[in-house]
Amino acid sequence: MSLSPRTTVFVVLCFLFVLAPYLTRATTDELQARCDSHSFNNGKHFRSCVDLPVLSSFLHFSYVRETGVLEVAYRHINVDSSSWIAWGINPTSKGMSGAQTLLAYRNSTSGVMRVYTSSIKGYSPTLQEGPLSFRVLQLSGEYLNGEMTIFATIVLPSNITVVNHLWQDGPLKEGDRLGMHAMSGDHLKSMATLDLLSGQVTTTKAANGNVLLVKRIHGLVNAVCWGIFMPIGVMAARYMRTYKGLDPMWFYIHIIFQTTGYFGGLLGGLGTAIYMAKHTGMRSTPHTVIGIFLFALGFLQILALKARPDKEHKYRKYWNWYHHTTGYVVIVLSIYNIYKGLAILQPGSSWKIAYTIIIGVIGMFATVMEVLQFKSRWGSLCCKESEDLEADQIVSTNV
Repeated sequence: MSLSPRTTVFVVLCFLFVLAPYLTRATTDELQARCDSHSFNNGKHFRSCVDLPVLSSFLHFSYVRETGVLEVAYRHINVDSSSWIAWGINPTSKGMSGAQTLLAYRNSTSGVMRVYTSSIKGYSPTLQEGPLSFRVLQLSGEYLNGEMTIFATIVLPSNITVVNHLWQDGPLKEGDRLGMHAMSGDHLKSMATLDLLSGQVTTTKAANGNVLLVKRIHGLVNAVCWGIFMPIGVMAARYMRTYKGLDPMWFYIHIIFQTTGYFGGLLGGLGTAIYMAKHTGMRSTPHTVIGIFLFALGFLQILALKARPDKEHKYRKYWNWYHHTTGYVVIVLSIYNIYKGLAILQPGSSWKIAYTIIIGVIGMFATVMEVLQFKSRWGSLCCKESEDLEADQIVSTNV
């Protein structure tokens, strides 16, 4: 006996209706296995568990409101053994600066877990070990089957029910140094408010969003001004001046690009650097030191223009040596410092690729011009050496 199409559809719908609760339950059980039903090897149990919204992380905790004692287990799954993890509470704001953190990583040599505390004071922390603003009674960690966990017992001020917490992970570099975490995607979303009584997590917008935006503006402005305009200005002076028809046009182009590069970097680059220093604290990193040195060299170049001797003056050649050497030093240091800044900012590979292509094109153009102008630039020196050699030969023959 064959069933009509309408009867077949009705049977299928009834079958799905009967199975739906079991399918839903299976999905729920799977989620519960990831959080509430997780068993720790050390036998610890916690009253609450929260599936954190990003970075494959979970927070297990028990809290006693009257005493402020908070037992936590921060668990990060799918993490490589050459990584570090961190979880912390920020008692003063919703962001990284001011966070009181617990950090852990696996020693690359011994395989032993190292867990310690660190108080973050800015947006470029070194994550050095140090005391927190609250007591930490117990601290340990484990790494097993791609899961890294931090266990801790801390004492918060009594009657606190809601805290700002954040969590993170990053690479472990050579010598077990903690590398910078990624500056994009979920790594900028790993913060929330946590209700210690209900376990409810409310995600919050990154408090360091403005600082990150300013950092990107800082990087873009300096890359354009110091890393593009400055080299173009130098090339205008070096290659255009050899053509008599371009005099004095080369000088004006040189001045326009150099002035725009310096003052653009001064307003956009140094201005954003001051803003970041005010909000995150000034740190004497190599990138910062080189940046300040470049601004100083640029200012000296401007002052040198006021002291430039006439073309026929006997000291003009010394001034030229100083001016040209300082200019080339500025270009080399600028390009180097831009790559240092990109390594710190980590805006994505597209930024580095784009700048590398631009500076590569500029370098290729300079190479072609050096070849084309080799004879006119160095020919007189070669001719002079040849004439001196011929004169020596004539003298030797006469003798």
